[in-house]
Amino acid sequence: MTGATTERHMLGEDEAAPLAGLAARVRELTEAAVLTGVDVGEARAVADEIAALTERLRAVRRDAPPFLVTDGHRMDRQGGNPVTGVLNPIAPPVDLDVTADGIVRAEFTLNDVYEGPPSYVHGGMSAMVLDQALGMAAAQTGVGGMTATLELRYRRPTPLGVPLTVEAKASRVEGRKIYASGTIAGPDGRVTVEATAMFVTPQHFLVHER
Repeated sequence: MTGATTERHMLGEDEAAPLAGLAARVRELTEAAVLTGVDVGEARAVADEIAALTERLRAVRRDAPPFLVTDGHRMDRQGGNPVTGVLNPIAPPVDLDVTADGIVRAEFTLNDVYEGPPSYVHGGMSAMVLDQALGMAAAQTGVGGMTATLELRYRRPTPLGVPLTVEAKASRVEGRKIYASGTIAGPDGRVTVEATAMFVTPQHFLVHER
């Protein structure tokens, strides 16, 4: 298990690009595995090939996921983030950006890998995307924090396979507490999930910033 003080390898663009491409191929593999209709023999053969490839990647192993060297525009430098990490194959295709007025926003589409109720997005996936967006919105206040509370209201099912929009913005700061709210909406603009959250800045974060 890795701790917060584990030294992280820093990846420049030239190093990160091939690994991001690898993650993208694994995402495609995941969707193919979920939807495949090949026979049992072929499934076993492919599994053996994947096992061999996995061992090749394990030949050199880092102690923790690397960080990305950013150009000042990318909000999240954690390459292994499970929501926005370009190096993480389980991360959905959510590329969060921030507007001039502090709104964190992304347009994205989720495929069958993220299904909950038939033909709709799993509620936990919606919560994860909103938690990430809200946390990044809180960070726009200049004081980052960790999720203390996250409240969601599922107003209607969130459909798979269509363009979705997530938006979040911080509303106020009270000491070490940062409050934010956000939504996910479908292609028709109707909100499917609403969320509010409170983030708390740990004391040791403040100490490190001094």
